Amino acid sequence: MKRRIFFVAAVLCISTLHAQETQDPKNLEEVTVTATRFSKKLKETGKVVSVLTADELSKQGSKDLVQVLNEQTGIIINGANSNMGKDKTVYLRGANYGYTLILMNGVPVADPSGVGGAFDLRMIPLEQIERIEIVKGAQSVLYGTDAVAGVINIITKNTGRKTADFYGGVSYGSLQTLKANAGLGGNLNGTSYNIGFVHHETDGISEAADTLNKGVKNGLLNNALSVDLSGRVAENLYIKPFFRYSHYKGFIADGAFQPAANPYSASLLATGTQAVYNHARGSITGLYTYDEVKRNYSFDNYAGDKKTAEVFSHYNFAKQFQALAGLRFDRTQMKNPNPTTKDTSVQITSPYFSVFLKNLGGFYLEAGSRLNLHSKYGNNFTYSINPSYLLHESLKLFVNFGTAFRAPSLSELYGQWGPNPDLKPESSQTLEAGLDFKSPCGKWESRAVYFSRNTKDVITYGPKFSYINYNRQKDHGWEFESKLQLLPSLQAKLFYSYVTGKVTASAGGKDTTYNNLLRRPKHSGGLTLNYQVSSSFFVSSHLQVLGKRNDLYFDPVTYQSSTVQLDPYTLWNFYAQYSLLKDKINVFGQVNNLLNKEYYEVYGYSTLKRNFSLGLRWNL
Repeated sequence: MKRRIFFVAAVLCISTLHAQETQDPKNLEEVTVTATRFSKKLKETGKVVSVLTADELSKQGSKDLVQVLNEQTGIIINGANSNMGKDKTVYLRGANYGYTLILMNGVPVADPSGVGGAFDLRMIPLEQIERIEIVKGAQSVLYGTDAVAGVINIITKNTGRKTADFYGGVSYGSLQTLKANAGLGGNLNGTSYNIGFVHHETDGISEAADTLNKGVKNGLLNNALSVDLSGRVAENLYIKPFFRYSHYKGFIADGAFQPAANPYSASLLATGTQAVYNHARGSITGLYTYDEVKRNYSFDNYAGDKKTAEVFSHYNFAKQFQALAGLRFDRTQMKNPNPTTKDTSVQITSPYFSVFLKNLGGFYLEAGSRLNLHSKYGNNFTYSINPSYLLHESLKLFVNFGTAFRAPSLSELYGQWGPNPDLKPESSQTLEAGLDFKSPCGKWESRAVYFSRNTKDVITYGPKFSYINYNRQKDHGWEFESKLQLLPSLQAKLFYSYVTGKVTASAGGKDTTYNNLLRRPKHSGGLTLNYQVSSSFFVSSHLQVLGKRNDLYFDPVTYQSSTVQLDPYTLWNFYAQYSLLKDKINVFGQVNNLLNKEYYEVYGYSTLKRNFSLGLRWNL
């Protein structure tokens, strides 16, 4: 079997030999920082890591962050192609919202007053992002609570070798949608800086399905500012302060099939600093961050903030042995919706430790543990072990087992809608196994993964309109993804995901089990073709298929719920880009939902029909 794999790889390499002569060879030593908290080659970790590079993100046209993530293997973002101002819910490998931890430059962010504490990805413009790393599986050892299904690390732009680098872009398209951004980055006497501003506005569509043709439109206005600095203050010591502010206004409907234009606004303030000291055998990092989220609706206001302080260090004891140790403190609080509740804040102190064995005859191992000292729930211990074996620098076999911990969010404990201060924390176990193959010449990459996740005391919004704990949730599935250089100028990417899950609940003294992955299809897949027509002209076509899934419809009169089945659908998008002045200016055009497909992501809520945009980007 091994001989067959390497024979096919050899044939593929020979068939693309001309491409190697005319293009730089692909870098097979790509690095991740999210999987281990310090720079490590992908081949040296057994974790399932996907990376979206700066080049890939620059070819997304006028898409936003959630639309880009929605096209990745195993990720469904409910509402990604609905009205721009509608809430966006992340389902990673079928896991519920709040099970995927969002990181900004490696630091967890959250909305303490939001549903499930999940962070609102609408707050982060794609134009301010340099790179995205997605690590799947239980990651609580490195990142603490909420990292049950995985983490998404959003790494912001930090340009700068030149003194000044002026970049930006503008696009205009359907629904009078305007996106504009501008930034200035560079390096002055060893201090790098990056200042960026993003403006986005659109008339939008009716958020709710407008079956009576009332003509309601739920528009959106968003402005965002980011400032990142990095300077050396002593030998091998760097300070990296940052500031980010995002504010948007929109309008929401009254509910499914109930068009309305109720105004709302939301804002994110994030600031902090990081200090990094590099020494001969590793580094020491200290950081402090402050996040504040506010959301204002006609019926109520919500606010919350999160403070994080952390110090961690990695140390290279020998060529084949490394270790990581750290200590983090988090304090989250929300606006008190109930005067009888004295305190709506929680604190978590969590020491953690991991060891890494490197290339022992092709064998790699990561093992670690974390102790979560929670102010409400006491001690919780998580651990993980990730062995992998690399054969001939091309075929990697891996098995990952990890436990994760999720404390109830503040909104679930003390919020306005069905709070339950007696909720138990959730705990889970996740098993992954698979293989990762890369041909010696870098023209063919494939990965296949099986996963199983078992969660106890799973939190859900119960039938009596209150948060409750169910006994357990069991999910499993598998993923396949492949990247193939068909011709020197033609690349194909494809993926397929399967996920299913059941919850067990007690009813009348007996256990009942049923499938509960609402809005999450068992089957999903996609195909992307990238064609470099010439050195200046690039085109791309993306096809995405999502299978049938169930949803709940709440009757606005009786308040009773009923299960409805959502039809499968296929989306086809097309993108073209032409470069001028040695790639300093790029002109692009984009058409999404080329087939003008009508479908639901959420029952009773509209989705975008065929839409287009034209624009340009510059980097001078």
